[in-house]
Amino acid sequence: MTQPTQDPPRAFRPAASRLWWLRRRSYVFFVLRELSSVFVAWSVVLLLLFVRALAQGDAAYAAFLDWASTPWALALDVVALAFLVLHSVTWFNLTPAATVVKLRGQRLPPAAVAGGAYAGWVVVTAAIVALVVTR
Repeated sequence: MTQPTQDPPRAFRPAASRLWWLRRRSYVFFVLRELSSVFVAWSVVLLLLFVRALAQGDAAYAAFLDWASTPWALALDVVALAFLVLHSVTWFNLTPAATVVKLRGQRLPPAAVAGGAYAGWVVVTAAIVALVVTR
């Protein structure tokens, strides 16, 4: 006759609050950065919808502009912009840890790597603003 088996004892795990990430500032930024990916995806979808409307002609483009200028769409875009800026800033701050840049055999300091990323961001933004303003 076989003996009944007993499950091994489980380790005690205290119940975690759903708001655990509010306890420390670094946790809040971690969760907000992860949440920002949803708004990055929204921006991609918005851009694809814009391109589709352009490809379909003037009527579709006008309908897209009407839809995009509704108050809820504008509010969503403002929130998305804030999250995109947060996403960009946190990524640029992480760049020195993710990328090793060497110049003449010497590793560049982290501030120089992050500064280069920020400088590139400013240059690209200025070029886009110049294109939009001069048209």
